[in-house]
Amino acid sequence: MMPPKPPARPDKVSLWRYARLFRSDILSAQPARLYRAWMAEFRTPFFRSYLLNQPELVKTVLKDRPDAFPKSDRVGEGLRPLLGNSVFVTNGATWKRQRRIIDPAFEGGRLRETFPAMWAASEAAAARLETVTGGNVEVEGIASHAAADVIFRTLFSIPIDHDIAQAVFDEFRVYQRSQPILNIAALLPLPNWMPRLFRRDTKRSAARIRSLIAQLTAQRSIAISQGDAPDDLATKIMTTPDPETGDTFSTEEMVDQVAIFFLAGHETSASALAWALYLAALYPNWQDRIASEAKVLDECDFGVMSKLRISRDVFRETLRLYPPVPMMVRENQCPETLRDRAVRPGSQLVLSPWHLHRHSRLWDDPDGFNPDRWATENGKACMRDAYIPFSAGARVCPGAGFAMIEGPLILSRILRDFRVTCVTGKTPVPVAHLTVRSDAGIWLRFDRR
Repeated sequence: MMPPKPPARPDKVSLWRYARLFRSDILSAQPARLYRAWMAEFRTPFFRSYLLNQPELVKTVLKDRPDAFPKSDRVGEGLRPLLGNSVFVTNGATWKRQRRIIDPAFEGGRLRETFPAMWAASEAAAARLETVTGGNVEVEGIASHAAADVIFRTLFSIPIDHDIAQAVFDEFRVYQRSQPILNIAALLPLPNWMPRLFRRDTKRSAARIRSLIAQLTAQRSIAISQGDAPDDLATKIMTTPDPETGDTFSTEEMVDQVAIFFLAGHETSASALAWALYLAALYPNWQDRIASEAKVLDECDFGVMSKLRISRDVFRETLRLYPPVPMMVRENQCPETLRDRAVRPGSQLVLSPWHLHRHSRLWDDPDGFNPDRWATENGKACMRDAYIPFSAGARVCPGAGFAMIEGPLILSRILRDFRVTCVTGKTPVPVAHLTVRSDAGIWLRFDRR
């Protein structure tokens, strides 16, 4: 049994069809040959794009020579109204300075320190589900609520029902559906000098979110100056100096960084958790194994995570089949030769977890759901060379370790108490908004075990 695939994959896709499908369903626009190609070229009158699926090429771009392949400005422009000059969109010296300040907050020891906040969020998520048992529930909303709760508890030590946290969450739901994963300029033949246009509701929502985040940041700055700020991620980041210059983030810079923490830490986690719950419903034998394993969740103890092996493997398999960020775009600065093909400076290099994780020449049963694969030789090899749900190399997501605690924990906590089943006639179709979501939500039925 396999999870539903994207809509039928065409053999070829014209530039016009790409333009037409881009905002509504970029995933179905991908031709079938891209799931078996090592490298593919996409030409426009102004620039060329190359999809890189060969593990050696991915390693070159992400790990071996990342400075030679910075993030494309075309991609950054699409998220600029919300993210400003955050670590997600910057390059070069600015990005390196930002990471020097941010990375210490996400070191291994912080996982244990933030675990109680994640535990509290998982308990709150299970409690909210008590009110919807016996009925059909749209789980993307449930997952978003839980993931946002984790972010606010770990970042600012406030629960999701705090007035500002709730306002940010509500406004982000508006923003999420108005903004595709990339600005259309990323793949259409528009020259770099041409101004990018944004929908009014997208700009309005971004401005509102940033205003609310600025309030939280200002309040925390005052608490830090008074010496009574909680020891959470926000305090850690705001008080960590750049080891090279001694400078800390300004207020405006901190707003930029909090915006990306919320986007990356909430939106991506919500996407993965929603699809994990769907796959659990689709494969009840795996769901029952998770539920049985989850009986160890009886008290807040970080050590319990080592016992959630099945949940971890299911969550890892979910990230393979439904990577929250399906495509990443880099731009080469100098002439390159990739697979004996000359690649001009300024070309777009697309690294696609969506394709790489389902590549027919790399994975055994690439479209199948099999959490046991991670114990096989093929699974271990592919995890090293062809598995990048959090990117890889210098720009790997600093919160990857957090995500691999948060996801399995909440998944286990929910399935410990609730059985989830699919809703007839509500098969979700994956599409790309800010992350991989369903075209019409993911609907499941929740019943008390």
